Amino acid sequence: MPKYIHELKGWPQFNWGAEHIAGQLASVSRHQGRLIGRMEALGFQLRTEAVLESLTQEVIKSSEIEGEVLDKAQVRSSIARRLGLDIGALAPVDRNVDGVVEMMLDATQSYHQPLTEKRLFGWHAALSPTGRSGMTRIVVGGWRTEKSGPMQVVSGPVGREHVHYEAPTASRLEDEMRAFLKWFNAQTGIDPVLKSAVAHLWFVTIHPFEDGNGRIARAIADMALARSEESSQRFYSMSAQIRVERNAYYNILEKTQKGSLDITAWLQWFLACLDRAFDGTETALASVLGKARFWDTYAQENLNDRQRKVLNRMLDGFAGKLRSSKWAVLTKTSNDTALRDIEDLVRRGILVKDAAGGRSTSYSVIASAADALRAVANYIRANVDLHAREGARIPDEQEKAQSRQKIERIAGEIDGLADESLQREVSYADFDHFLRQLHQLGFFPEDRLVSAVARMTHRRR
Repeated sequence: MPKYIHELKGWPQFNWGAEHIAGQLASVSRHQGRLIGRMEALGFQLRTEAVLESLTQEVIKSSEIEGEVLDKAQVRSSIARRLGLDIGALAPVDRNVDGVVEMMLDATQSYHQPLTEKRLFGWHAALSPTGRSGMTRIVVGGWRTEKSGPMQVVSGPVGREHVHYEAPTASRLEDEMRAFLKWFNAQTGIDPVLKSAVAHLWFVTIHPFEDGNGRIARAIADMALARSEESSQRFYSMSAQIRVERNAYYNILEKTQKGSLDITAWLQWFLACLDRAFDGTETALASVLGKARFWDTYAQENLNDRQRKVLNRMLDGFAGKLRSSKWAVLTKTSNDTALRDIEDLVRRGILVKDAAGGRSTSYSVIASAADALRAVANYIRANVDLHAREGARIPDEQEKAQSRQKIERIAGEIDGLADESLQREVSYADFDHFLRQLHQLGFFPEDRLVSAVARMTHRRR
């Protein structure tokens, strides 16, 4: 009795219940279109940064699924160099990192080119620059042979291994891969997104190489997704989502490979995972999207080149505290010029002075509603004793203490609103409720900070 899907009569004639996935496929396609439209609305520079971040995530997470951890700086440098992007100083890159990047870029940037045996051999050679998998010498740039024995997916300690799957014998590989490549390159009636899911399953089931089959299967799936979008620009990472759901990924693969030629359940899982990958873009590209919203908010501000340069560095994730001395070094200018640049941004409510003052004065950028709200809350705490007198009467110590407590409580509630703004869109009216309470207590936050809240809560998202 057949144990694996490739042993069934009719293999590889997959089938599925179209009525069970039609609604899900339509929803995923709409989500895919909205995401691409949103990203293409970004300026060229931000769109390029989004592509760089997405490709970096794809390379790193696809390797992590197989238990290999790559250095992010090396991956990012390798991608940037191949795409001709200027990201400053480039990190030295190991051969194995370059190989994974080379494969992924060939799959996604040259998606319109046919997938051939020669091309797959090139990918495999790039993944295995030493000709070994760990300490074991393997066939590189060619299908696995009978010498390597059965190709099995196993887990558990030596002597107590559990076999999850056994691939077709090496003698079948020429015919199996010929059929796969013919189907993949043909103009079939299958939806392009579904084709990505089927291709992923089909290739990883054949398992034609001694090593690297999972990463190559995911690269093929990405290639099919790029074809579905007719674009080499990648704005999301399927592998990053699969990494999050790695156990479920392996479970559904094993269940499908031991099941029937009806792969409806696999398609449903793949589509759901892809949909969650689109959702994950917001988190993965938070810095890029946040930068886009920031510059959209300040599009009309007349800032000099030095200010724009440092603000971009801060929005990219600034290491340490920003002080006037560091500004001077970054912009190659004097400390006096640096301080004038900074004070100008503070007056505009773009930068805010951090709590510590004196010689250790540092500054933070107000890049979001949460930043603006927290800046107000911090100002309130630092100046809690500055509330006005009630007419000519001087309040006694008990009244002062009560006012302080009320003002500090409001500061805490504004902090809470800042936390909420990370999960939902808050309005200026949400903040104005607390601002009115402060005014009733005779406390008036600086106008520039209130204006910053207004800008960040009113801006287009």
